[in-house]
Amino acid sequence: MHPRQIFVLSAIVGTALLLLWAYYWEGALFGFLILGPLIYMGVQDMVQIRQSVKHNFPVIGRLRYFFELIRPEIQQYFIESDTDGSPINRNDRSVIYQRAKKQIDTTPFGTQLNVYAEGYEWMTHSIKPHDFHTMDHNPRVRFGGRDCKQPYDMSVLNISAMSFGSLSANAIEALNSGAKIGGFAHNTGEGGLSPYHLKNGGDIIWQIGTGYFGARTEDGKFSDDAFKKNATLPNVRMIEIKLSQGAKPGHGGILPAAKNTPEIAAIRLVKAGTTVFSPPFHSAFSTPIELIKFVERLRNLSGGKPVGFKLCVGRVAEFLSTCKAMVQLNSYPDFITIDGGEGGTGAAPPEFSNFVGMPMLDALAVADNALRGFGIRNEMKLIASGKVLTGFHIVRAMALGADTCNSARAMMMAVGCIQALKCNTNHCPTGVATQDKTLAKGLNINDKKVRVANFHKNTVESFVELIAASGISNPDKLNRTHVYRRVFMNLVKTYEDIYPTIPDGCLLDGGDIPFDLETYMKHASADSFEVV
Repeated sequence: MHPRQIFVLSAIVGTALLLLWAYYWEGALFGFLILGPLIYMGVQDMVQIRQSVKHNFPVIGRLRYFFELIRPEIQQYFIESDTDGSPINRNDRSVIYQRAKKQIDTTPFGTQLNVYAEGYEWMTHSIKPHDFHTMDHNPRVRFGGRDCKQPYDMSVLNISAMSFGSLSANAIEALNSGAKIGGFAHNTGEGGLSPYHLKNGGDIIWQIGTGYFGARTEDGKFSDDAFKKNATLPNVRMIEIKLSQGAKPGHGGILPAAKNTPEIAAIRLVKAGTTVFSPPFHSAFSTPIELIKFVERLRNLSGGKPVGFKLCVGRVAEFLSTCKAMVQLNSYPDFITIDGGEGGTGAAPPEFSNFVGMPMLDALAVADNALRGFGIRNEMKLIASGKVLTGFHIVRAMALGADTCNSARAMMMAVGCIQALKCNTNHCPTGVATQDKTLAKGLNINDKKVRVANFHKNTVESFVELIAASGISNPDKLNRTHVYRRVFMNLVKTYEDIYPTIPDGCLLDGGDIPFDLETYMKHASADSFEVV
């Protein structure tokens, strides 16, 4: 029985007992003094729409906000560095909530981080900052290469891939509505293009995973006709082929039979009530050359929209193999999304979440250098995805080569997630990551969509303020010398020191190959992903 049902039943039974008590005995007033306020608070909680936990869990949900009220006093004993062991550290979590709610996000008493701890990072500033007020507060980047007929101007911060099925219908609607308000993009995740992605008109990046959900035949193969039907919809602005995701690279997804409802089955073009296994690799291609030709195929079927692929970098030689295929065919994706191994999910074995996949910053440097080395960096854009939460996180990603960023965790929190860590149980208390319609109803779309738009606007403005403080007028001018990291207590290096930029064209025939890429280049082949 749901907590709201328990409350209503308890309130009715309690009131009835008190009325009987008042009828047969004296002293019922004392009982009403105790029970009455609780009933009043419970009704008040169920009627209000701004706080999902209180709406879903009348009276007892108030405890969460009580502890939030005193949290800063508790928090000071636990903060020692940038990471405190939680999925998102407490400082960033506070900023996300404050920006989503349009609250003051300044910090008293200065930094609460240990600036002498290994891993502490900061960016340079200028004695002569650029005038923030004269800058573009919503910078955009044009996606679309030489073969693209429908380029898309994308925000520097967008919603990362989260499927309907993983998230509730209300959460998907709120995210897409927020994207519509703020003019940024919403990635569908591999679970298919649902009515909840399309209903409110926000810009869509349709992700095609190994299961080809929404673009498949009955036996699970890729279908040109099914793909074209969705890809040509006006809301769909770009197409992303998912090779792997940071949370579980090399691991196919599983849709349990119990969660494969008729609605989800219709969206994914699978049979309802069956367990659906997504293979770990695509059946539509098997070599680097075939991957690039598949990109061309999807671009043509979509009417010339930007098409790219997403991966968590594993073997560097495989990424170099893909670059070789691009050069050999003289054909390029419009973008590549780099997903870090720190990416999150509610459905991955801990070994995959913790120990598989290159972290985002390292992977960004590898990808940017590889594209530079082959002389093709200007042919496509790079998107960074992996714990991008604040304006500074956007700065450091762009310093390493990213053109734009995607965020999943922060957007989930803006829509109401409180990190209850119940994503994989279907019991998310805020209605974000659940298919329990009773819980999902607690997430009010009209309220949360505004919070999503608020978070995006305030975070992008924070990013613009940061680059202005560095004396930079445009994000394009960010480079690896702008960010520092404390490697040891008495040793500080810039990103350029840690991830040296390689010369343009050095990986082409006759180029001077950097020593750390020599072995990878020997094993890289446009004809195979196999590394010998």
